[in-house]
Amino acid sequence: MIDYTELLHKIEAYNTIIIHRHQNPDPDAIGSQAGLKELLCVNYPTKKILMTGFDEPSLSWLALMDKVNDEDYENALVIVTDSANRPRIDDQRYQNGQYLIKLDHHPNDDPYGDLSYVQTNASSASEIIADFALQCGLRFSDEAARLLYCGIVGDTGRFLYPATTSKTFRIAGELRLYQFDFSAMARQMDSFPYKIAKLQGYIFDHLEVDENGAARVTLTKEILDFYQVSPAESSAIVSSPGKIDIVESWIVFVEQEDGTYRVRLRSKTVVINDLAKKHDGGGHPLASGANSSGPKENDQIYNELKELVKNHKS
Repeated sequence: MIDYTELLHKIEAYNTIIIHRHQNPDPDAIGSQAGLKELLCVNYPTKKILMTGFDEPSLSWLALMDKVNDEDYENALVIVTDSANRPRIDDQRYQNGQYLIKLDHHPNDDPYGDLSYVQTNASSASEIIADFALQCGLRFSDEAARLLYCGIVGDTGRFLYPATTSKTFRIAGELRLYQFDFSAMARQMDSFPYKIAKLQGYIFDHLEVDENGAARVTLTKEILDFYQVSPAESSAIVSSPGKIDIVESWIVFVEQEDGTYRVRLRSKTVVINDLAKKHDGGGHPLASGANSSGPKENDQIYNELKELVKNHKS
């Protein structure tokens, strides 16, 4: 059992609390960030609780960010959720507060903060925050439960990924006791626009798979423009190659506006986060992200993945 006493004391000590999360947010990033804000607003209604970052249009149904001014950081507690390393934190003003806390479930390769709660055995940052609230006896609202439940569902792939534990199910069960439209949430998380469906068809048609199950597909700016999909929106298809039985590990290369590539790595059993670390990235053993300078580095990363999968098979 984790001792959250110091975390609770720090929260109670500050009148202004600003919550950050990582860039290019997913449901757990926003679910943990907004879920923590809602919990604190319910339990400490006199405190000023704010959250900051880019409003990702595809996740606006989860929550929208607040307007945070520079002066808000004076004498403020800053909490960063779901962010493994400092360069990925959305809104670099996180450094401007008086005290910094890291709440995360990724490998702690970049320790930061005056206080850190990193639990790599947790399914999600949302699970950590829900666990903190349950252990400390904080009151939940229906909205806090919805946000944290969404975060857990998102990062466990609807409870299919290996990070899902019996504790994950227990906490999810506690959150389901609250009143929110579970069916509508599930439909929202399971649906995508027609343009994403057409891009998914492109993925299946152009996926390159070697004899050991290492796969890749590249989405250039021209392809994204043709399907009218933004680089951020393309994250909706990152799990698609894994549905193919012969695919073991895969990469989706997504070209950015500056010509570099966002590298999305996924795997069924082969550990790939060390590969991501070699290319300005990191993440979980089976789900990581990295960055590439261009097609030449893309080829290098794919060749390294092929070698990993080959060695794993042998």
